[in-house]
Amino acid sequence: MRPKTFEAHCLRLPAATKVVQWEGTSVFKVGGKMFALSGGFIERSGGFMFKTSNMAYQLLIEQGFARPAPYLARAKWVQLTGNGALPDAELKAYLKQAHALIAAKLTRKSRKALGLD
Repeated sequence: MRPKTFEAHCLRLPAATKVVQWEGTSVFKVGGKMFALSGGFIERSGGFMFKTSNMAYQLLIEQGFARPAPYLARAKWVQLTGNGALPDAELKAYLKQAHALIAAKLTRKSRKALGLD
């Protein structure tokens, strides 16, 4: 997936926002909490990064599509081995799941204010 396509898909998710931080890295958030990263230092160290479920974390790493994300691995984040490591449809599904995992951790009040409930 190209970085522009990645960005467009992330921003199509409900209440998603983008902030540029950390050496030009695009940080995609929902309710102020990160769910995916691209560009900047991410491109220099590998592919896109995103939050995963416990099962997806193990699966992506065991199959060689991703590695534990630097600094975020303990929170079950992965970094793809390259931006083309997964087919676009599969990556979109993982991004949707990443968004949902983070949104589920927001307070009920925050979810309601963002139109997620």
